[in-house]
Amino acid sequence: MVLSRFVRQSVFVLCLSVIVAAAFTQIVAGADYQPTVGQAGKDVVWVPTCQVLVDKMLDMAKVTADDYVIDLGSGDGRTVMTAAKRGARTLGVEYNPDMVALSKRNAAAQGLGDKALFVHGDIFETDFTKATVLTMFLLPELNLRLRPQILDLKPGTRVVLNSFTMAEWEADETFVINPKEDCGDYNTALLWIVPAKVEGTWKLPEGELTLKQTFQTFSGTLKSGSTTSPVTNGKLKGDQISFTVRGIQYSGRVDGKTMEGTLKSGGSAGKWSATQVLSTKKSKT
Repeated sequence: MVLSRFVRQSVFVLCLSVIVAAAFTQIVAGADYQPTVGQAGKDVVWVPTCQVLVDKMLDMAKVTADDYVIDLGSGDGRTVMTAAKRGARTLGVEYNPDMVALSKRNAAAQGLGDKALFVHGDIFETDFTKATVLTMFLLPELNLRLRPQILDLKPGTRVVLNSFTMAEWEADETFVINPKEDCGDYNTALLWIVPAKVEGTWKLPEGELTLKQTFQTFSGTLKSGSTTSPVTNGKLKGDQISFTVRGIQYSGRVDGKTMEGTLKSGGSAGKWSATQVLSTKKSKT
């Protein structure tokens, strides 16, 4: 009986030792993990954004301590850490758990452990609606999958991408890093500013304004009695709006179903305002 008990205890100790050794081996292996350029991921292979381009992307987005920067597909965490050093609240979303662990170690080593945050997650199941700045380095087809959600973000949200576009939604600003050798083939920063939604019919003191929107541009007509005049040079930059009708230049701010601002005609200036009476809901693209 004593011998049997001794054998059972010995087996238990041996099993426990094996478990502890395996866990220690995994910890050591994890600590030694280093990503390889081109390694496979869930949706894309991993290619790091060069630091000079990271800096330019955040410069174009005008990141400050007032921002909340979310990086979709955060890789080794360099974009998130750079934004955190500028004082911004940050979050990196990465599907590869080894990369998440690596990012956390890198952040801790730079004293950013409580400022540069990283989570293991799927970018297509992530709520990024609170971001004021969204950063990505994804393939065009993935950008297009995310585009409907991006267009629903608060007007004025800045979206900055490495190299790849969002199809017919043209970037508001593009910058190419030169010489190319600094960043290789992926040397272009592209900035989009999420535009307000203005498509539909608006009531002005001057008449009825009907607008058709294509991302950050729009056209339309102003109908006053029996006179219909075209809307030209319609542009949106976040919630800032500008357009021209009958030689009068309108500029102002969109706030949901209202907009107001100033108008200029020749040497005179005045105020204007409009209220939306009919919203034209388009299918998300």
